[in-house]
Amino acid sequence: MATYTRNRLLGAAALCAATALGVTGVTAGSAAAVDAPSKIRGDYNGDGYVDLAVGVPSATVDGKAEAGYVNVVWGGASGLGKHGSTTVSQSTAGVPGTAEAGDGFGYAVASDDMNGDGYSDLVVGAPDEDTTVGLSVGTVAVVWGGAGGLKGGFTAANGNFDSSRYGAQLATGDFDKDGDNDIAFNAHFDESSSVRMRPGPFTAGSPATLERVAGWHFAGSTALASGDFDGDGGDDLAVSYNGMEISGTTVMNRASGEWKETWRTSDRTNTSLATGDFDGDGTTDLAVGNVQPNPETEQTHCEDRLGGAILTVYGKKDGALGDGGTACTTQSSPEVGGTAEADDNFGAHLAADDLDGNGGAELIVGADAEAVGTARNAGTYWTLASAGAGKPFTGPAVSQNTAGVAGTAEADDH
Repeated sequence: MATYTRNRLLGAAALCAATALGVTGVTAGSAAAVDAPSKIRGDYNGDGYVDLAVGVPSATVDGKAEAGYVNVVWGGASGLGKHGSTTVSQSTAGVPGTAEAGDGFGYAVASDDMNGDGYSDLVVGAPDEDTTVGLSVGTVAVVWGGAGGLKGGFTAANGNFDSSRYGAQLATGDFDKDGDNDIAFNAHFDESSSVRMRPGPFTAGSPATLERVAGWHFAGSTALASGDFDGDGGDDLAVSYNGMEISGTTVMNRASGEWKETWRTSDRTNTSLATGDFDGDGTTDLAVGNVQPNPETEQTHCEDRLGGAILTVYGKKDGALGDGGTACTTQSSPEVGGTAEADDNFGAHLAADDLDGNGGAELIVGADAEAVGTARNAGTYWTLASAGAGKPFTGPAVSQNTAGVAGTAEADDH
């Protein structure tokens, strides 16, 4: 279950700005030691400040092209970027596996306390990892957080077929309500795909049995997200999927001991999900990004889709996802900056956090194909606030041409 903190996504924006300016060097930072961990999600050294983990799966490691690493920027009293950073790869001592060309370590990353010690741990997917079983079987690893930073690791799952690509998508949460956090991830098998769960705890000798959450023929998952949508104390799993003749987003719940579908839409998205308590009522809500028409069904939650639409589905305590209502947001919505145009990809990228500390999460929205002036595909983002169920979110658009933002909007910046 996510713990929202106000500076996590602000730090992410700062890092993206640094990347746009060409700041690519990695500095060796140190993690500040603490007496007791903060238990904040994303705080790998327990000092009370959220750290930022960014996967760089195309990075060269020890001369191995696209072996991949995760860049971890340490948070602190002065914010992200002021307290150093470090990299974690399969060449890092104690991290499972060996850095090899094309592994894609860091393709997906997630954070949660996976061993119950109070420190947030780093969960990393390497979907193109080769093993003796086959090529691109994929692997999911946990790198342990602690007072000294990220050290050591644990293999949570290894793929068991050629091109099974374990770890291309990840989500964490206590799905089975046993007090231990679990990992959900994708799995591909020839003409079918599924989402699987590796239950916690992630300790030596713990059972490595995988559970099947959901599956499809000629289709596969495209995004995963977790949250407690019904306020029952356990996490639910949202899965977007897409295929030849089927697509949509489903929410699965395991509170009864078996995985059951509790909500579904046939609106299709290929890219993004985000969860947060957008209306501040204490239950988690779901945002589905860049929803598009589904030619196989007439069902839709968002009639206006020009340039991309975001469907928000509100949770309700002692109810189900959707019992709190729904809302659709586009660039044509009142008090949303910008102008809706075809192929903007509004909502192609989503994140959520309580940035202003008011108890409700804001929704950060990216449109990587948005034109800025005459610069095509320059890209824009929005920080949007909920106006309540049934009402679109509101907020301004920000680009590299916005006052105070570093750089200049140029074609294909995305």
